[in-house]
Amino acid sequence: MGQFLQHLVNTLILGGTYALLGIGLTLIFGIMRVVNFTHGELYAFGAYAVFALSMLLGANFFLALVLALLGGMALGALIEIVLLRPMRGADIDTTMLVMIGAWIIMQNLEMLTWGGVAKAVVTPFPEVPLVIGSVSVSYLRVFVLVMALVLIAATYFLINRTKLGKAMRATFQDADTAALMGVSINRIYTATFAIGSGLAAAAGALLGPVFLAFPTMGDLAALKSFAIVILGGLGSITGATIGGFILAFVEELGAGYVSSGYRDAMGFVIIILVLMFRPTGLFARAERIG
Repeated sequence: MGQFLQHLVNTLILGGTYALLGIGLTLIFGIMRVVNFTHGELYAFGAYAVFALSMLLGANFFLALVLALLGGMALGALIEIVLLRPMRGADIDTTMLVMIGAWIIMQNLEMLTWGGVAKAVVTPFPEVPLVIGSVSVSYLRVFVLVMALVLIAATYFLINRTKLGKAMRATFQDADTAALMGVSINRIYTATFAIGSGLAAAAGALLGPVFLAFPTMGDLAALKSFAIVILGGLGSITGATIGGFILAFVEELGAGYVSSGYRDAMGFVIIILVLMFRPTGLFARAERIG
């Protein structure tokens, strides 16, 4: 029982960051109909940004996290304006090729800048873990969970309680009608890509100190992001959130009770089963983002 509780705690911590990745991707994919192959590299950008700011420039760790999120949003906005806006109206194959090229360029720039050696981030949290009964968890991981939940809640509020969120949901339902009603589609697309990118960078910034930052860390993160969107259902933020926790739970059980070598494979087995019996995802919403 103690081992199961430990896995459950690990699920909550990892699931929160998975949910951030999934929410960011489902916003971009759902509203813009863009397959964002740079999502994993934006995740890596967040981890490297925290490393550069806190370890190289000596910035406060918590300030570095905020700046990493804002930097991810700025980079996402730049990608949308420079690469995607000129491609508006192009066929999906052309757009996918452009995004794949951006992914390769970003990853190679990371390799050129930081080298192939993994980077560790020192945090202000004590190394002694928090022990509650048979469960042991580091203070850093507790902080990661809390921050992930705060960002998830903030995204829900943005989408459902703000004017920008209303415009985003209208664009998701019918971009042409939204434009006729006065919504600036270009601005909504830029804001959507920036928010989705910021969430990916935030996930990387939070998990980078837990693990390590290395140039190819975004590859698996991108695959898991797509898996979460498929699991939760396109266009459903609730689905992306729950899907992130489900994926983390399956991975933890696979690592704990089968083999750590099958950790990532277990999650994708679930995705295959979902596609077989419910191709639209567990929580798909055809009518709106929410």
